[in-house]
Amino acid sequence: MFEKPYISNFSVWDYVVFGALLVVSASIGVFFAIKERRKKTSNEFLVGGRQMTCGPVALSLTASFMSAITVLGAPSEVVRYGAHYLWFLIAYTFVITISAELFVPVFYRSGITSTYEYLEFRFSRAVRYFATIMYILQTILYTGVVVYAPALALNQVTGFDLWGSVFATGIVCTFYCTLGGLKAVVWTDAFQMVVMVVGFLSVLVEGTIQNGGPSEVWKTAMNAYGTRLDIVDFSVDPLRRHTFWTIAVGGTFTWLGIYGVNQSTIQRCISCKSEKNMQNSLYLNLVGLWVILVCAVFSLAWSCMHTTKVVILGLQDL
Repeated sequence: MFEKPYISNFSVWDYVVFGALLVVSASIGVFFAIKERRKKTSNEFLVGGRQMTCGPVALSLTASFMSAITVLGAPSEVVRYGAHYLWFLIAYTFVITISAELFVPVFYRSGITSTYEYLEFRFSRAVRYFATIMYILQTILYTGVVVYAPALALNQVTGFDLWGSVFATGIVCTFYCTLGGLKAVVWTDAFQMVVMVVGFLSVLVEGTIQNGGPSEVWKTAMNAYGTRLDIVDFSVDPLRRHTFWTIAVGGTFTWLGIYGVNQSTIQRCISCKSEKNMQNSLYLNLVGLWVILVCAVFSLAWSCMHTTKVVILGLQDL
């Protein structure tokens, strides 16, 4: 019979850090609302006056799609089904290269603020409206999952009301987006990206220390998970959950729609001060994707602090 793992609640300092994250995010919106109060044009609000630099845009792009789904889901996926997720390193490389050289420059040179403007220019207004409605529905569904995941985690470790957490997260995000426009969104994403990486590194370092060093972590992982650390699988069986082909090839086509034509990506890219700056932001973002992916996969080290039985039981309870 398995014992359910003990989950400790937040301490005072945990609440302080959590509150500080929300306050900083909201403050960024207030800062840009005050700073840019005399520049109330749609161009300034939607694309930052096209004066953004590659650094914050790259961090914002990474944070936008490396959400709680990745932070919570990828380590669990690796524990249960294996580390094949690492093949996304190849998929991300193809996606960013194709987007930076072929897709995004077209939108940048068009001088538009929305990918749907391009659809109207290229096809018709009806196509623009249809694509806009599809994007709205997709964003609603995606955002629901992204917001629910951290709210569920907060509910488990703090006892916060689940829907109260969802509401609070939505209010803070809406607040800084509405006040500060794209500049607030980009800089808040950059801040959250730093927090995300620090969190991953904290887990990796602490897990490694408590397990006696990198060699012991790897040894424990091999003994506990065996073939799950073997990522070499070139099977063409379409019924397999993950193989090189399903992730490297299938993942490329999946993510190309996100980085090549998605409004969230394009709006950030066209806010850059030049086309070269925009391409640099995408390639710098690729490094961020690699870092987050490797951290998410190797957070398996933390799970080595527990027995295989306890980890699997905890995952089944999610």
